[in-house]
Amino acid sequence: MYAKRAGQLNNARKLFDIMPAKGCVSYTTMIMGLVQNDCFREALEVFKDMRSDGVVPNDLTLVNVICACSHFGEILNCRMIHALAIKLFVEVNLVSWNVMLNGYAKAGRVDMARELFERIPDKDVISWGTMIDGYILMNCLHEALVMYQAMLRSGLSPNEILVVNLVSACGRLNAISDGRQLHGMVVKKGFDCYNFIQTTIIHFYAACGMMDLSCLQFEVGAKGHLESWNALVSGFIKNGMMDRARQIFDEMPERDVFSWSTMISGYAQTDQSRMALELFHKMVAGGIKPNEVTMVSVFSAIATLGTLKEGRWAHEYVCNESIPLNDNLRAALIDMYAKCGSINSALQFFNQIQDKTYSVSPWNAIICGLASHGHASMCLELFSDMERYNIKPNPITFIGVLSACCHAGLVEPGRRIFRIMKSAYNVEPDIKHYGCMVDLLGRAGLLEEAEEMIRSMPMKADIVIWGTLLAACRTHGNVNIGERAAEGLARLAPSHGGGKVLLSNIYADVGRWEDVSLVRRVMQNQRMERMPGCSGVVR
Repeated sequence: MYAKRAGQLNNARKLFDIMPAKGCVSYTTMIMGLVQNDCFREALEVFKDMRSDGVVPNDLTLVNVICACSHFGEILNCRMIHALAIKLFVEVNLVSWNVMLNGYAKAGRVDMARELFERIPDKDVISWGTMIDGYILMNCLHEALVMYQAMLRSGLSPNEILVVNLVSACGRLNAISDGRQLHGMVVKKGFDCYNFIQTTIIHFYAACGMMDLSCLQFEVGAKGHLESWNALVSGFIKNGMMDRARQIFDEMPERDVFSWSTMISGYAQTDQSRMALELFHKMVAGGIKPNEVTMVSVFSAIATLGTLKEGRWAHEYVCNESIPLNDNLRAALIDMYAKCGSINSALQFFNQIQDKTYSVSPWNAIICGLASHGHASMCLELFSDMERYNIKPNPITFIGVLSACCHAGLVEPGRRIFRIMKSAYNVEPDIKHYGCMVDLLGRAGLLEEAEEMIRSMPMKADIVIWGTLLAACRTHGNVNIGERAAEGLARLAPSHGGGKVLLSNIYADVGRWEDVSLVRRVMQNQRMERMPGCSGVVR
């Protein structure tokens, strides 16, 4: 009874722990209560105790244990539970089959899910939908649609949830033809009477860049549905049409926190930070309480403007209004302080929340912030700490650490970190990581090694990488490599004036005045591009 009541889980656990004898029902009830309250790790511990005590689980026990395993993506444990059910001759009903199927699908093992799916004796819509969702999760839209067609041939009809998932996947993967066919089916089946399906179709056309059809769907739908208005605003923003988004936003009969957050985010993402903050203050004045999503965009806008005073006020507002701090908001706060020039405040806040983080985002924010402020040794310390906190680095982490090594001239640590990206962390270096290494080696005068790294890259070098090598050649007076870097740059951007200026200066430094004249004549005869400079002062 306690386990099923919200807020009574602790009492249930205390009572469970002092029970003199526990049977299958007692263990299963406790495990169910823990799973229903998202205490998945604790649920698995109770199941281990159950097995240690020699209590035989039933199908309901195993269903909840598999649910807990799938939450952590523990595919091995899912398979072990499945094997245990077979070993103990536990009768598996359709609900249990579907939960096991969901466990494999959530863990990303669609091959195992498909194998299990084929063994389910009497599949229902949930069985088919779970298998289709597994393919969608892995961005295997073709396989999902093939499975959907097979479901129709079996005589089953889709439910609304399955339709929403398929249409959403088509939008995400820009599968316009498949999405329009599904839209036709929605109309034919009468699903378009559901407001949430109308919203999904508006999102689909917007994701595919077809705002005219998105607007048409909005017009034929229910005008009193707030989510449809929000979907249309979001669609215009995603397609870079901020003025139309604001027009729809202003016409909305009512607005919720999502409406305001979407519009504020749009301004923040399109470098209209002042507009984002003006709208935020208007939101607060109108009595709408922002959430953590709103505040992420607000801190992003403040970081762009570099207004530390406003950043401190916004941080205080978050605390006073008890807005929950998730990892995205923690990262935005750290990023704001770092970009507003107060790296000490960023570090102080990170130290306060370090033990509460569960994802890599706040770690990336502080590492990149420290790197931009020249604190390389602290970056490397935090990178080492990530393993102790069981935080797995991602590509952004390595950009931050490599940048720190680059600015501090730490060649050997940089080489080591670049090597272990793939070998230890299974992170494939992209062009930005190679760019950091070329910059690191170039600054250290290791121009031959930098050039070799460019030649060995699995992708073609871009303008930034050739320009970085060329600038290093100017610094260290290497004419031969400088000429090859200038050639690489000219192939990608023939009218790049900065490259020609650097090459001319390299020639001038070694007294090759004829070559200087030749380069300058080329610059005069061609229209060279010159990036305009700008500066700003924030008071």
